Amino acid sequence: MRIVVAADHAGFRLKDELVAHLRARGHAIEDLGVHEGTSVDYPDFAHQVAKKLEAGEADRGLLVCGTGVGMAMAANRHPRIRAVNCSDTFTARNARGHNDANVLTLGERVVGVGLATDILDVFLATAFEGGRHERRVAKIEC
Repeated sequence: MRIVVAADHAGFRLKDELVAHLRARGHAIEDLGVHEGTSVDYPDFAHQVAKKLEAGEADRGLLVCGTGVGMAMAANRHPRIRAVNCSDTFTARNARGHNDANVLTLGERVVGVGLATDILDVFLATAFEGGRHERRVAKIEC
């Protein structure tokens, strides 16, 4: 799977751990940064990831900041982007299965590496169920 990832200064450590995990599993990763703790503006990175997905340059997106909330809010400003902030596997599974979420956001200050890895694995492994959910997902777009 082609996955584009990015983080701000509050999420780069977790992002780096997850990038290593994804590469070890054979995914093609485009890492847009950051790679250090110098303060940056998270919307800039959320918009970059969303634009890559919109252009068909990736299958899924992963964004990490302190809580994951700001990244999700910024990414969701883009058409056809359905970003979900998760801190448990149940939400990740349902966001994919029922909502066809295509961007996962995580908070480094909220989840540890082990749980984040589990959430990410569930998010990537879960297929969109379609059916009655297709109508509902279509209604998300204005």
